[in-house]
Amino acid sequence: MSSLQLGSIAPDFTQNSSTGKLHFYDYIEGMWCIFFSHPADFTPVCTTELGMTAKLRKEFEKRNCKVLALSVDSEESHKKWIPDINETQNCVVDYPIIADENKSVANLYGMMQLTASDKMTVRSVFFIDPNKKVRAMITYPASTGRNFDEILRVIDSLQLTDGYKVATPVNWKDGEDVVIVPALQDPEELKTRFPKGFKVVRPYLRMTPQPNK
Repeated sequence: MSSLQLGSIAPDFTQNSSTGKLHFYDYIEGMWCIFFSHPADFTPVCTTELGMTAKLRKEFEKRNCKVLALSVDSEESHKKWIPDINETQNCVVDYPIIADENKSVANLYGMMQLTASDKMTVRSVFFIDPNKKVRAMITYPASTGRNFDEILRVIDSLQLTDGYKVATPVNWKDGEDVVIVPALQDPEELKTRFPKGFKVVRPYLRMTPQPNK
């Protein structure tokens, strides 16, 4: 089983995909990456998920983010399935789908969970930054399709909090007020970093407009 934790370096691999041989580090070089697994080709929930991923291409591009899918189906299976996704979801799947028939990548990333199934991957999502660090992970059961609004929201939060001394509160969406981190106490630095001001709800809870908006 994988021992990946937040802050771990995402393991490198080379594997076949729907677009040919793929070297992971070359593919994501200098970019964020959403790397996700789906249980199986030619299944209903997966078809909707991979279609939505394709339709959100411009949103991922705006965030300097590549996408990469994986299941333990063959390269041939992926290629046969893609036209179904395109037709039923009104999209164009042009990102790679890893063909992990030997389950080597799935085991490397902990996408195989024997308590769920020993034959197919669960719905894992890995948020990987340009330094190849795993910044967030979400795992869903096969029966539950992912919320891609949440996936984009997590990317937005990670990219925002990397650049400013803020955190994002419950249900935050891009453009809404954020929280100043408690460690920041210097009055002059507060003025410099947050020229729009901030509201002190409690000494440890200070709200300020999103700094980059």
